[in-house]
Amino acid sequence: MPPLEPQPRLRVRQESPLNAEPEPGALIASFRTPNELFFIRNHGDIPTVDLETYRLTIDGLVESPLSLSLGDLRRFAQATVGATLQCAGNRRRELIEVSPIPNELPWSSEAISNAEWSGIPLRQALLAANPRPEARHVAFLGLDETERHGHRFQFGGSIPLEKAMHQQVLLADAMNGEPLPPAHGAPLRVVVPGYIGARSVKWLSRLTLRETPSDNYFQAKAYRLFPAAVGPDDVDWDTGLMLGEAPVNSVICSPASGDRLPAGRVTVRGWAMAGGGREIARVDVSTDGGGTWQTAELEAGGSGWTWRLWQAPLDLAPGEHEILCRAFDSAAQTQPAHPSQVWNFKGYANNAWHRVRVVAA
Repeated sequence: MPPLEPQPRLRVRQESPLNAEPEPGALIASFRTPNELFFIRNHGDIPTVDLETYRLTIDGLVESPLSLSLGDLRRFAQATVGATLQCAGNRRRELIEVSPIPNELPWSSEAISNAEWSGIPLRQALLAANPRPEARHVAFLGLDETERHGHRFQFGGSIPLEKAMHQQVLLADAMNGEPLPPAHGAPLRVVVPGYIGARSVKWLSRLTLRETPSDNYFQAKAYRLFPAAVGPDDVDWDTGLMLGEAPVNSVICSPASGDRLPAGRVTVRGWAMAGGGREIARVDVSTDGGGTWQTAELEAGGSGWTWRLWQAPLDLAPGEHEILCRAFDSAAQTQPAHPSQVWNFKGYANNAWHRVRVVAA
């Protein structure tokens, strides 16, 4: 399968492996992100997959190991779920401004997109394999290969079996009503709504039921959260917090930092996202450093598994302005004020208040 070519409105952060994100304005032009504008996050080159010989293996702590062709998978009842996926490193650029984060992609705030996914609920495939009572986690393995620290291996990760049994977790072969594109995991990927994007493994080849989380590098080491005092030279990988559910987050997409605007009424627009199935309850906007806040209007659509687009009219006097936003989810959780409060040497999970600086004239 040929790789998906980046579209003109995708900003390429890395050529090989291909990593790209859309422009902010394009990102929120519609509730559902078109396939050609959906952000691309890869750790290895896009694999070529023979559809005739492709098999999904289900093994480990199961009574009935399975090897399923694409035809076998299509015999299960089909389902469609709307879900927003977000890279754990989204908004890393703001953390880099606090302190350098070498050897990581400098994502802006657009490594996030929303789509309608179709396929079969993961639980159906797992139940067909009959998990053993001691099974607690489902490990995913992709067909893409990468290299870290002199070792070459396939990308993988895992989620708790309890999460895997949710009806919304899919083995997806379609995206926005079209066959899954190669850059987004064709022929089959897992979609784990409410979790960081790294757990929605692409080019899925194997599901392994385990007592413990996956020992793949990208579960056991890479996607972990460490205190600010820990760095790459003194890290103890076993002490990091495994990233799973995404934190509540919100971003201003329009206007963009550096924009010059006519003084007067300005409509501020952006997205907000809550993790773990929680919903966005409110988005606030401020122009005085957080001293006072104005409640934004949440646009129609959205659920606990998708983002909410929002807008807020502001009156800007002539001069320089810093516009802030923050969100609250349905558990009344909100965002920290500054990126320095969440800085970590991997640059993950930045959900500080988002800020843009503009000039009104």
